[in-house]
Amino acid sequence: MAKSTPNRKDESSTQPDGNVDDATGRRLSHQPQTQPQRPSSSSNQNGSPRPRPSGVLPSSRPSTWPIFLIHFVLPMSLLVLVSNSNDIHRGFAALLSKPMPSSLDTEALTKPTSLPTASSPTKSSPNSKYQNEINAAIQRKKKDKTSRQTATTQSPSQQTSKQHTNRKPTGPLSSPLYQQMEAKIKKLRAQYEESHNTPSEYLAAIRYADFLKYRDATIHDGGTHQMEAIEVYSHAIDLLEDTWREKMAKGEDVRLTGTTNGKYKGLNQELFLDYENKSIEGMLCATLSNLGKVYFMSNIFERAVRSYEECLSYDHDYLDSLTYRAQTLVILGKYEEAGRDYKRVLEIDTDRIFIDSVTGMAKILTAKEDAVPGGWDFLVKLLEIELSRQKEVYDQLKLSNNSGGIKHYADGLKRMHHAMFAYHDIKTKNVSEAWKHLSKGNEYKMSTVAPFDAASEKERVSRVKQVFVPDFFPRGIGSETRAPIFIIGFVRSGSTLLERILDAHPLIVGTGEDSVFNGRLDTIRNEIVKASMVGDSRVLHQTVKKLADDVVVDMKSRWEVIDSNMHDEDDEVEENDSKEERPSPSRFADKMLTNYMNVGFIHLLFPNALILHVAREPMDSIFSAFKHDFPPGGLDYTSEFAGLAQLYHSYRDVMEHWDEILPGRVTHIRYEDMVTDLPNVAPQIIEAAGVPWDPTVLDFHKKKQAVNTLSTTQVRKGMYSHHFKGWKRYEEFLKPLSELVGSRVKYDLKTTLPGYLKADAKPQATQSSLPSPRENVQP
Repeated sequence: MAKSTPNRKDESSTQPDGNVDDATGRRLSHQPQTQPQRPSSSSNQNGSPRPRPSGVLPSSRPSTWPIFLIHFVLPMSLLVLVSNSNDIHRGFAALLSKPMPSSLDTEALTKPTSLPTASSPTKSSPNSKYQNEINAAIQRKKKDKTSRQTATTQSPSQQTSKQHTNRKPTGPLSSPLYQQMEAKIKKLRAQYEESHNTPSEYLAAIRYADFLKYRDATIHDGGTHQMEAIEVYSHAIDLLEDTWREKMAKGEDVRLTGTTNGKYKGLNQELFLDYENKSIEGMLCATLSNLGKVYFMSNIFERAVRSYEECLSYDHDYLDSLTYRAQTLVILGKYEEAGRDYKRVLEIDTDRIFIDSVTGMAKILTAKEDAVPGGWDFLVKLLEIELSRQKEVYDQLKLSNNSGGIKHYADGLKRMHHAMFAYHDIKTKNVSEAWKHLSKGNEYKMSTVAPFDAASEKERVSRVKQVFVPDFFPRGIGSETRAPIFIIGFVRSGSTLLERILDAHPLIVGTGEDSVFNGRLDTIRNEIVKASMVGDSRVLHQTVKKLADDVVVDMKSRWEVIDSNMHDEDDEVEENDSKEERPSPSRFADKMLTNYMNVGFIHLLFPNALILHVAREPMDSIFSAFKHDFPPGGLDYTSEFAGLAQLYHSYRDVMEHWDEILPGRVTHIRYEDMVTDLPNVAPQIIEAAGVPWDPTVLDFHKKKQAVNTLSTTQVRKGMYSHHFKGWKRYEEFLKPLSELVGSRVKYDLKTTLPGYLKADAKPQATQSSLPSPRENVQP
């Protein structure tokens, strides 16, 4: 449901905080002072900064320019140089190991040794056995097409080109992979525009949209091209539907029929064909399914479900849409419906191409076993057969050195063993069996990953500590806004719970896992270095402020897109009636846990923004990371003891560094305090965010927000503490890991929310002691 909120002040009226650091003159945000401050030369006697006359900028060159050069410009240049060299190295490695996809279906998994093949197309007639499904699809899409059509005389391809050609890229500009992708996008965009009113227009549109989707799935920068991909896919679907109707009217073929091996029927025969070789219905289904995936990536989950359902109206067993509809339904908390989809996929997909169905089914059974008929028994019986069969194929592929096949089957075996771990961990409580499957699954995962580079990880931490020193931050730099709220911490530390608490407030929204700030970080580093080399501090101040403002604009734009697409067209009248009552949020929660490495940049751009560090009992967090299968990337090494321990040490090293050079800048929140003392913790979180208290925050788990994270199912359960010290059940197996963590198995960190005292230290907060909902919000 849309959020109903009081009006807020315009952000342009924001006044800076009065607290000033005695050494640098910078603002210390909204944190309370831990000790009396000596007025700086730029402050009056009460410690507040002297007001600067309107229009007066800092001096063109600091009086201590050599110090500024040593402490800021040179360290920043070094950081960018080393960071970019690492990006370039990784980029070239990626280009050598994984060439750009030539096929348009960039989502397809590595194909097994044999795949279904399609026979020649046959004629379809109005009496076709598929006619009922197709007629239903036509009726369902009449309104959808109307909503997609443009109100101007320009072609959609021309409009899209004009709208997006001048958009400034926000990703890692120094990466060769990124540069190659942007060049490819430019080429495909031109081909798409040139194809207007030609027979190849829908193919050009699909090629272009598929690559935009692939690019945003590969480079995480806040979804730069997602809306463009949605526009282009929608246009391609309109063209394909027109062509489909023409073919039906003429009695021409609209799908391929027949199969050579009997395993796959209907449109599933065309799953792995190039678009040029698919039938019209095959192209329609594939395009609708890919449109759903972009909606999913954009956190527009209801529309994703509708796209999958449009495809399934042509063929209700189309595996790609069945699998991803189920995944989306899990996000929406519709476990029974998701379970039906996953069960059907497991019945049809005997080659286990869509292995996500195993992981998804295990997630549903873990959250709500009775959502699936037969419960765990159905999945376990299937896996007991499949594990031996898949292992046999995997061993054969290893003998033949088939690297692509090895990776596919290793991934499948990993998922199956992880599902069996969940079964024994939750259902049978057999710790030995559970550990056997968990360790075996992680072994398969690590067999396809390059060895962990401990030296590179240590160098990364050392570089941050060398660059960001107390004298690094120039005076008075950055944006005054408090709009962003940054959530940082180690993985599996309770960050999703914290984000849900924030998002339950009508004036705060979560922007999802794809951090806008993190996606722009490469550009931010390069632009700051470029500005600092000019030698004019005004240029640096203006550049940093603009970079910060751009991040906030993108956060707001991301929310506006999600908000405008969160309702079906059936709700359009109600949506329009209520829009006047729904002012925009004033805070945007950016949850990218690994941004603990980037607190220095966050503080540079947003000296007043709230940075919330959520910390959990170390071994609970570490073991939770070890047993969870993260998407491929930097967290791969949480599946092995050595890499996981080093990553945790890096996290603790960096957090200790920020507390040393920016004391009080990061607000710490113990996960255990959130769980056991929410009525006292939540009001202080909301007060720290600078918005009025709203009692409905305490009922965050009853709200129907979709949660796209590994904690999707847990966060819907509300508060529970039975998992505290959960690692102790596996202590004998985890002993080598705890020894690598050493003394850091304990973390004597306290919640530092201003005004917070634990429940056993004071009476529970009452409504009268909480901020009034009528208080103004400071932007």
